[in-house]
Amino acid sequence: MNYINLIDVCNINMGQSPDSKSYNDNCDGIPFFQGNADFGERYPVTRVWCNAPTKIANPNDILISVRAPIGALNFARERCCIGRGLAAITPDTSKVSVEFIYWLLKGKTVELNSKGTGSTFKAISRKVLEETKVPDISLDQQLQYAAILEKIYAIINDRKQQLAKLDELVKARFVEMFGDTEVNSNNHPIHKLSELCTVSSSKRIYQEEQSSSGVPFLRISNLVELIDNGIFGSDLFIPEEKYNELFTNDLVPKADDILVTSRGTLGKCYIIQEHDKFYFQDGMISWLYDIDKSITPLYLTLLFDTRDIKRQIDNLQSGSTVAYLSIAMLKKLNIVVPPLALQQQFADFVKKTDKSKFLNENVIHLLRRVKLYDQF
Repeated sequence: MNYINLIDVCNINMGQSPDSKSYNDNCDGIPFFQGNADFGERYPVTRVWCNAPTKIANPNDILISVRAPIGALNFARERCCIGRGLAAITPDTSKVSVEFIYWLLKGKTVELNSKGTGSTFKAISRKVLEETKVPDISLDQQLQYAAILEKIYAIINDRKQQLAKLDELVKARFVEMFGDTEVNSNNHPIHKLSELCTVSSSKRIYQEEQSSSGVPFLRISNLVELIDNGIFGSDLFIPEEKYNELFTNDLVPKADDILVTSRGTLGKCYIIQEHDKFYFQDGMISWLYDIDKSITPLYLTLLFDTRDIKRQIDNLQSGSTVAYLSIAMLKKLNIVVPPLALQQQFADFVKKTDKSKFLNENVIHLLRRVKLYDQF
């Protein structure tokens, strides 16, 4: 297959930050997008306007993040000002399909990130974008590929909405069965978390103990990815021998133990499964184990998603400049403990919804593997 450079079929307009005096939040001027933080699902969300724009993108331009995270994409809905974190790509529609270029760039995220430079925040230059390879295929073929990927995108979005509705159903059922735990409306007993389980973390793994292969070593971002998507990618590992040593000394989480994110993103929980095999970063992730028989791991993890626990965490954070949830803080959390039979009844309900979630998640995983741009 023959290739051409992106610059051969698109105009590339690198963003530039205008004078800060031109920024405003009262709709004076045109929308101003500084970077990926302004992106929505498909179109950016206007929070700031600019009355003296320097670099301008036009409706239907492809906006691409050129600073970490590199490669995020949106379409410009209207004439807008773009800051240095973005570039606007205007395809020549006599040569290429706008939608094809959009999906092609979607498939280039890893490649573009690998070309990023900078010690603090990686960024790509105009040259990197200009030299991005585009397959030299007919417009008809481009439109065909883009149409297929648009259909896949629509199906994935529909399945995501179904998953969100199932999550809302579980939350509604939680309140229906256990009441408002923030005020303990059902007058259930309350215990400190330290009374219900052991609150600890992993054994510290020093940099020299890490390896390029072996057993995955999870950081906060990996655990959040696992919680949100059911899978995670890892670029850090520990040797199999080190993992076996930790396992032998009962320093590896077992099934039904709980991991809690404790730095940056606070209070997201993951229940260890039988098949899990990984280790995790101490201090950043907390470990709940030896959980009392009076409380189920499922109930406890969902409790962390209630206003009650979130409020308690916020109060414990009072005065802190860094979002951090220490072991000492976790131990102080007040936990409402309903009757075990009620918790088990709730668990049975969740299992039924999990079957539907599993089917939807499988469809999403399968569709995400259909990347026609991989052949380019």
